[in-house]
Amino acid sequence: MASETPPPAVTPLEPARAAQLAAEFGLKPEEYARALEILGRAPSLTELGIFSVMWSEHCSYKSSRVWLRQLPTKAPWVLVGPGENAGVIEIGEGLAAVFKMESHNHPSFIEPYNGAATGVGGILRDVFTMGARPIANLNALRFGDPALPRTRRILDGVVRGIGGYGNCVGVPTVGGEVNFHPAYNGNPLVNAMTVGILRADRIFTAKATGAGNPVVYVGSKTGRDGIHGATMSSAEFGADSEEKRPTVQIGDPFAEKLLIEACLELMETDAIVAIQDMGAAGLTSSSVEMAGKGGMGIRLDMEKVPSREPGMSAYEMMLSESQERMLMVLKPGREAVAEAIFRKWELDFAVIGELTETGRIQIFHHGVCEADIPLAPLESAAPLYHRPTAETPKRAPLGEVADPVGLLPALKRLVACPDLCSRRWIWDQYDAQVGGQTSKRPGEADAAVVRVEGHRLALAMTTDCTPRYVAADPEEGAKQAVAEAWRNLTAVGATPRAITDNMNFGNPEKPEIMGQFAAAVRGMAAACTALDFPVISGNVSLYNETEGRAILPTPAIGGVGVLEDLAQAVGLALPAGCELLLIGGTDGHLGQSLWLREIAGREEGPPPRVDLAAERRHGDFVRGQILAGRVRACHDVSDGGLLVAVAEMCMASGVGAHLTVVSDHGFWFGEDQGRYVLAVTEVEPLLAAARAAHVPAMRLGRSGGGDLVLDGEGAISVAELREAHESTLPRLMEGV
Repeated sequence: MASETPPPAVTPLEPARAAQLAAEFGLKPEEYARALEILGRAPSLTELGIFSVMWSEHCSYKSSRVWLRQLPTKAPWVLVGPGENAGVIEIGEGLAAVFKMESHNHPSFIEPYNGAATGVGGILRDVFTMGARPIANLNALRFGDPALPRTRRILDGVVRGIGGYGNCVGVPTVGGEVNFHPAYNGNPLVNAMTVGILRADRIFTAKATGAGNPVVYVGSKTGRDGIHGATMSSAEFGADSEEKRPTVQIGDPFAEKLLIEACLELMETDAIVAIQDMGAAGLTSSSVEMAGKGGMGIRLDMEKVPSREPGMSAYEMMLSESQERMLMVLKPGREAVAEAIFRKWELDFAVIGELTETGRIQIFHHGVCEADIPLAPLESAAPLYHRPTAETPKRAPLGEVADPVGLLPALKRLVACPDLCSRRWIWDQYDAQVGGQTSKRPGEADAAVVRVEGHRLALAMTTDCTPRYVAADPEEGAKQAVAEAWRNLTAVGATPRAITDNMNFGNPEKPEIMGQFAAAVRGMAAACTALDFPVISGNVSLYNETEGRAILPTPAIGGVGVLEDLAQAVGLALPAGCELLLIGGTDGHLGQSLWLREIAGREEGPPPRVDLAAERRHGDFVRGQILAGRVRACHDVSDGGLLVAVAEMCMASGVGAHLTVVSDHGFWFGEDQGRYVLAVTEVEPLLAAARAAHVPAMRLGRSGGGDLVLDGEGAISVAELREAHESTLPRLMEGV
């Protein structure tokens, strides 16, 4: 709305100095010119800081928005889609699940422990800001060559940071994935996901309304940590990346725990109009987004902001990314109720401003106007780029590849390789049981399963992506990432409901990188549509490059599914005395497989094709059999192929298997999609049901004993496989 009084006077920077700082803050010349047009003058330092962070890639999605619009975001069970702090789906019994995944890649490279810890803290706040109690954390991690000391140092710090924050705040870390590849040597990926539960009729949003309503700051005090963190996350790294350490925030999980409890207690009252966490860009993004979503203006008085360092300027306070802070708009007269709750939890509480009808953000510090910006063009005029794209060339077919070592020696090497070895060294540092509701922990099932306290309902959750597939064919690889998440949820008996994503790519100003991104979105959209698996939240992380070398394109997928009855969930541990069945067809596709890389020493060929109709048909069949009680154990076939899947089931229980199919390495190690291994006690009815449903199914053998026996090849003890599987990471991490 237009203001009826003249705007307050702002002291602008000298034009040459402003232009110099704009470039240092990451604004392109044309973007800075647009800011000048909006203001009608040179900006103040605080105004320039606001434009630079709000128009950063991290906050504005200026390179990705045009593509993300293709993703399906709606379904009857979707209550809140993209655009809020997190997405929300209905799960039954009047309840809803809230979840989102976000990246803390750049901070975790610079300072692994605090970078990862504050990534966990930030995603927790995104979820409880919606009114949900967090019930589970997951992660998706990518590291460089594990032979490098720096890779091991980063891995150690990241894992300790995730465990240290999640364990202390009292939210279990129940699942995740870890991959290694030299492409991540200079740029690890740390993607954090949180799932929470709330009443479906008590969802809180960031849309602020009501002129004169008080704007309230709660949580921890503001310091100088994290200033320009959003800008740092929107640029490539160079040789000076270690010097960016001051842009990494420091977290306090005990303060976060208090903040969760205080916010949820206040949410039981009628005091809150809108609420937003102070994440990337801190007080700037939270105030701009709250007022902007409600079509309001906002006035903030910086001297009222609780600060822990003397002499902080308005610019520093607006751009600080200090952790464990929230911004709220309250109903008039409810300040005392809110303050009493936050004081009880020993947290800061301050009324720092009010909503206005001006349609502007106005920042004052000791009576001096430091910023006065119209809010509407800050969003509507934000840069939106249609960057050039170049398609990724299709890989030539692989052709015949001879088996150089034999099936069982290859199996032993594969289960011990960094991408397939046990992650116990990692998950043992996480508390997966805090809260007492975790049913399927890491290593026990294809997806984590967490009970909704006080109900039979349970949620299944997973994170998935195969970056080598995406690098070879971004569209097909992104389809596979979505399909694998859907498959992992199905394999425990859950109905997949929705995904969140974390799109990790290199420099979007390079056509080949933008081409990867565009093709990956196409693949995701196709898979999500075919599988009724909408995208309800997400994050884009670009410029994941160091000295011009990009990561593998990594569209990480976080999936959530619903089990109406926890008792119906199955795991992957193989019981004795069961028939083993393979669901899904096998062509022996070795292109981009781990067998090809680890055994044949080649990274070539196209990735396996994803038949989305077959995925749907096979998965619906498997889920139906699980829910009918006909399946004792289930495991999807993915990295490493069929023989690795069977070995993982054996290692999970210590029970062996006798496989009676005689075939070649393509059959046993190919990574064809849409497949599951089932352990059943009554095989004929299930085979008949598969024929009726037009689903390929075949007998593999029978479980029992202590060896994995392969007809025509010999045997290997499960204990020997398990020792190879379990020893890799502890041996790598010795002395770190």
